[in-house]
Amino acid sequence: MLESIFSQTMASIGTGDLLICILVGIILGGVISFTHKFTTKTTSNFLITLVLLPVLVQVVILLINGNLGTSLAVAGAFSLIRFRSMQGNSKEIISIFWAMTIGLALGMGYVLYSIVITLIVAVLIIILSKIFEKTQDESEKRLKVLIPENLDYNEVFNDIFEKYTNNAELVKVKTTNMGSMYELSYTVKMKEVQKEKELMDEIRCRNGNLLVMVQRQELSEVEL
Repeated sequence: MLESIFSQTMASIGTGDLLICILVGIILGGVISFTHKFTTKTTSNFLITLVLLPVLVQVVILLINGNLGTSLAVAGAFSLIRFRSMQGNSKEIISIFWAMTIGLALGMGYVLYSIVITLIVAVLIIILSKIFEKTQDESEKRLKVLIPENLDYNEVFNDIFEKYTNNAELVKVKTTNMGSMYELSYTVKMKEVQKEKELMDEIRCRNGNLLVMVQRQELSEVEL
């Protein structure tokens, strides 16, 4: 039932079978893209990538077809792509790996297997996203602040954090603007979510009206 529609050699793969795999790859890529959009805020470029990735991986697998030299060349090409790309967040990495897995299966002719796996994973992702979305603590935020270099970043906002947060932890410090400013990243747990604007206003008065940005925790992860 879950057998490959291809025979063992590339030369014997029919045009009809190849077109079936390409069409199924596009459809399943669309399912992956829709699932990712439904469960995660993302960009249109990344959604297009998820639609096309299964087909591209499928073509690569068909071209390799047991050829050691070709497989090494493809591995080198993928390595270049990897180091030219930014690291994505965990959901993006899962979606990319999912799309590549489907492309690999289709490249070997396992059409029905690819459809079954896609449907199972899509249902699991949607269910788990809904479960954990309900348990998410909306009071937990990621705060990013710019301050001039003459301010002591260790204690500059302590009194403000005591007023508005239950907990505030400095997780990253880096210099910016040719070393004339510090960029501070905090994880904070608000006492009252409704007072987020008041927190930002007091920080702006303290840092000279420089950048102050508040994000939900999952949106603070790096975009691909």
